[in-house]
Amino acid sequence: MQDSHSAYLTADGIKKLQEELDYLINVRRPEIARQIAEAKADGDVSENAGYEEAKNAQAFNEGRILTLKNILANAVVIRENGSKETVDVGCKVTIRDLAFGDEETYTIVGSTEVDPGNGRISFKSPIGRTLLGHRIGDVVHVQTPGGSVAFEIVSIA
Repeated sequence: MQDSHSAYLTADGIKKLQEELDYLINVRRPEIARQIAEAKADGDVSENAGYEEAKNAQAFNEGRILTLKNILANAVVIRENGSKETVDVGCKVTIRDLAFGDEETYTIVGSTEVDPGNGRISFKSPIGRTLLGHRIGDVVHVQTPGGSVAFEIVSIA
């Protein structure tokens, strides 16, 4: 399932990127074009800070548009709901640290939607990569800078 050219996204993630793309093309692009036109109307553009700023904003905006188009063109929708027997992209996994008994729940997502503060980790991260393919009750060992940590998979959804 893991293709280096694919962008693994939830349906919500695709929607957010499409909304951002729409904003950049239909709102931000015309705003920047107006700023450039206004700066040109002021005369000599060679020493016009407003013109330079608008041109930089234009370059950034167009770069982001290309990036979003590329991500969306290579998007693979990942399923987030439903019971699964093994950990895969889109799963919500609860693991227990065997040394301390603490439980953490993570949603395994593609790199575009990573948000560790909200429990969304990449399938390419050390924990995500280690959990893939395992079942409830399996014990996995994750290599961390502090050494190996053992986790038991408590649930998969």
